[in-house]
Amino acid sequence: MNILHISDLHFGTRHWNGNDEMLLDKINSYPADLVINTGDNTSDGLKNEYQEAGQFLKGITCENVISIIGNHDKRNMQAHEYFKQYIDQDEIIQPSKPKLTTKKNLYLQRDITKTENHFTDLNYLKLVTIDNMTVLVICIDSNILYQDEGFVEAEILKTISAKIKRMKYDKSILLIHHSILVGDITPLLNPLLLADFVQKHHIEDVFCGHTHVMTLRKSTDLYHHSSFTQYMVGSLSSSNRMGDDNMFLYLENWGTSELQIHLIRIHRDGDVLSFTEELIRKTGTR
Repeated sequence: MNILHISDLHFGTRHWNGNDEMLLDKINSYPADLVINTGDNTSDGLKNEYQEAGQFLKGITCENVISIIGNHDKRNMQAHEYFKQYIDQDEIIQPSKPKLTTKKNLYLQRDITKTENHFTDLNYLKLVTIDNMTVLVICIDSNILYQDEGFVEAEILKTISAKIKRMKYDKSILLIHHSILVGDITPLLNPLLLADFVQKHHIEDVFCGHTHVMTLRKSTDLYHHSSFTQYMVGSLSSSNRMGDDNMFLYLENWGTSELQIHLIRIHRDGDVLSFTEELIRKTGTR
């Protein structure tokens, strides 16, 4: 299976002036079986930004494109509805015991808002089968409405865990916007909860974004004899801070001993793009 990983498109005020069609042509030149997009599709979660992001994502020719929401996508109370309308319309997972939840702004007050859905988290479980291998893609919403820091609701994880136990699959991956292993000025506030979730379900690979910096980290729990790799990619098409590059990752032969990780950096001169590719690692063992 070949996986292409993008993140942080930031359509709106933070989106670049580069040629999006050239970028789509480059993305579509890779024979990806699965494209994963780890959030911040917009700058401020506005309707027109979601429309533009959704149109771009529809230009990706891969049959399996899975997107999650980011902190910038949750900057207004209708953002979760716009995400459902323009990017992903699958059924979301809600906690089985909502009265026990503690996440801030997880539910909007029905009597003072005109939103159709007052539950603001977007969590999904999706199965993708390629060449007789079925992958469970676990999509966790780590974002808090109106805030940049991340937080994952424990009651939602319990509900997801119960659903996972009833599913059949060969491998699983986790998509989350905030990093479990790398901190920044707006970090995930309860990363150990996610680390325990990853260990519990034997998840080998975690994909995230948020920081606009690419890092690849492997975490090993010596006591439980478990480990996972975190792929944190930089932004795809954002007007980044000085010195940052836009980029995406291409994982060739993922899930096998022949895994190759390609980093594709995007260079912009006006609206014209050029690309450089680097083979980060070639593994002989998984």
